[in-house]
Amino acid sequence: MPIDNDVYDRLGAGWWDEDNPLNMLHGSCTPGRMGFFREILDHRGVVGGRALDIGCGAGFIAEELAMAGFTVTGIDPSRVAIDTARAHAGEGGLDIEYRVGVGEELPFADAAFDLVFCCDVLEHVRDLDRVIAETARVMRPGGLYLFDTINRTWRSKMLAIKAMQEWRLTRIMDTAIHEWSMFITPDELGATLGRHGLDIVEVVGLAPRARWLTILAALGDTRRGRISYGELSRRLEFGRVTSLSLSYMGFAVRRP
Repeated sequence: MPIDNDVYDRLGAGWWDEDNPLNMLHGSCTPGRMGFFREILDHRGVVGGRALDIGCGAGFIAEELAMAGFTVTGIDPSRVAIDTARAHAGEGGLDIEYRVGVGEELPFADAAFDLVFCCDVLEHVRDLDRVIAETARVMRPGGLYLFDTINRTWRSKMLAIKAMQEWRLTRIMDTAIHEWSMFITPDELGATLGRHGLDIVEVVGLAPRARWLTILAALGDTRRGRISYGELSRRLEFGRVTSLSLSYMGFAVRRP
């Protein structure tokens, strides 16, 4: 089944609504990612700068960065998502620049950013090499690239494809939001980053920390309308784990 990236236009207006399937990317996912990323920034003494969020969606990560004192730009191919992000940032009094655009053709000058974030995006793009090349181009030497993506393993196929997308009793929406062949192994991503002057420093696992029975029960409760998608995300307890077998997150540094 081909991946359906148009879902972000169809559902993007309600991304911040807990009853929207896309809100599952917020619940425990945003805190899980940002907990790790903040550790990196704190350890390296990064307290501000120009940050780009590639594939920003409705602004979950962009808003976290803005509240932490960064000058933030977000870019996403979905105009619906960008309009939603602008509106939500305005409601919160956050000064974030949002643009419609794609990772393969970033509309920014060379070395324009100190930090680039790319979360839940790389497994959706058709030209990974070009996205990484453009990412490296807009980063200053010594800048940080913070990312997460889904590993291509039997475990990711069972949870991200079978349980969350195909099985009738547990799938979170009736469309294909992922394609297993587009998932990226850490070695593949490391090689692509390296070709474009980005050296990986650390990679850790990102996955639900709840037990398998809890995960399946929560998916079933969501499917039956008993809990919201935001609550589903919280029950799955996404966060840092030792295994890279489902998803992983990490950071790389732009070579001089």
